[in-house]
Amino acid sequence: MKTDSPHWIVRDLEQQPYEAVWSAMRTFTDERSPDTPDELWQVEHPPVFTQGLAGKPEHVIQLGAIEQAQIPLVHTDRGGQVTYHGPGQVVLYPLLNLERLGLGVRCLVNELEGAVIDVLADWQVAAARKDGAPGVYINGAKIGSIGLKVRKGFTYHGLAVNVDMDLRPFSLINPCGMAGLPVTHMADHCEGITWSIACDQLTTALGRRLGYHRT
Repeated sequence: MKTDSPHWIVRDLEQQPYEAVWSAMRTFTDERSPDTPDELWQVEHPPVFTQGLAGKPEHVIQLGAIEQAQIPLVHTDRGGQVTYHGPGQVVLYPLLNLERLGLGVRCLVNELEGAVIDVLADWQVAAARKDGAPGVYINGAKIGSIGLKVRKGFTYHGLAVNVDMDLRPFSLINPCGMAGLPVTHMADHCEGITWSIACDQLTTALGRRLGYHRT
């Protein structure tokens, strides 16, 4: 892989509402130039369901329960179907210049998946991809989800990895449009894992795969 940019800027946004970060990503993408350094945003979101551009309403299987729980359902501009974000989930948003990286979208998805697989392997946990269903799985249960948007060769949105979270809201949807799909989190497989540890490890693994030094 070739890159003319040996570093990226890593920003820890802590916990931020989904829509505020989404708006900031779009603004950054619209205002950046080909010379703008790439960035990686680390964030944790309050409870929110997000529906991708091609999202089908029938995958929101318990809308009444979602409304009763007062969890927002946001229609967003990423790819993919409906998913859930909440406390205890690491979300990484790579804001990248694909041309400068020499990457296609499919290759970027592969590297995002690979970073999660690498981190889990360090914890002695076997994880895998699934044909036709982007993301990362442990024994068929989904632990990492991917949804991207590319505008004029620049990416935003990204990767969500379940670390130590309340998984019950996933039962209100067909996660990523897959009915009956089980979900899991690192806490069930990696003793002593925390959000901060997982976030740092995922950032390091993704930076290594993309050839970036962290600043």
